[in-house]
Amino acid sequence: MSLREDFPPAGSDYLGGESDGYEYRTVFAGAGLESSYDMVRQFLKEEGYADVPIPKNARELLLFRLPTRNKQILLFEDNGYVHNPVKILFPVDRRKKNTLILCLFNESHPDHLLRFHRVLERK
Repeated sequence: MSLREDFPPAGSDYLGGESDGYEYRTVFAGAGLESSYDMVRQFLKEEGYADVPIPKNARELLLFRLPTRNKQILLFEDNGYVHNPVKILFPVDRRKKNTLILCLFNESHPDHLLRFHRVLERK
């Protein structure tokens, strides 16, 4: 069964990522950004998220990277691509050029949409 159909419970470690029951977060780091993004795309396909629109390649994904280095701004904005229920983020540390953070959200959770878009703070 895929992650999308059977979301990992809080405190679980699923395929190297961590879940709090609402958000599953994992990191991909390949030889280059294109390689890392290919791994993310394959993971999304295997875990039931093939229907979620995502950038077609790493070059297109880079267009979603915030141009700022101001860490305060990055606390309030997602630095990367966001399309419910997926976030593909760049790490705050810009030295990790080949690393991507994948966040998947539990669509069956109460108030999912409000929490995904940070309208409602986490409880």
